[in-house]
Amino acid sequence: MNQKLIKKAYELRNRGFTTGEIADELNVSKDTARWLILQGKDSNSQDKSEKAPIDFAINWNSLGGSSIRMKYVSAAMADMALKYGEPDVIVGITVSGIPFATMMAEILGADISVFHPIKHRKMEEDAKGAISSNFASVEGRKVVIVDDVITSGRTISDAARVFKDLGAIPIAVVVLIDKAGISEVENVPVESLIKVSRLG
Repeated sequence: MNQKLIKKAYELRNRGFTTGEIADELNVSKDTARWLILQGKDSNSQDKSEKAPIDFAINWNSLGGSSIRMKYVSAAMADMALKYGEPDVIVGITVSGIPFATMMAEILGADISVFHPIKHRKMEEDAKGAISSNFASVEGRKVVIVDDVITSGRTISDAARVFKDLGAIPIAVVVLIDKAGISEVENVPVESLIKVSRLG
């Protein structure tokens, strides 16, 4: 399995994907994506004996390839969000949070917005995630943040801070899979359809 991930990570890097985008594509942490890329390089100067970070690779292709399955899963996620009240805006975190957020917004009769996380942006000293100006405004509105996988919680934490700075009211974060066991971030409750727990 590692060899397939290493090959895929290296191929994505060669196609111009950033480390953050590779992490999203493979549903692994940014540290794991960085490790996979280094393992794929043909350079003898790289230390390939470095141990892999502790992580879980999540493959939800059987879900993502079917609009009907996505609709049903999005309905379950929308139901989880309603536990915290009716949102005005559903915000999808790029890339993989957008399909879920779009379907959830339709189900809940809410507007849709898109958040670009810091890991997809240039790493400047004051860099932070940003909301796309092509979608609904979040200012002064109740929002639900949606993503596919929580690995460390950094992306949703960044999103919650950005929304609060804009005067939005994040009422919940809803994700498909939680690999970190997070119940809240920035005082915003986190709900997940699936929690992954490592034993031992």
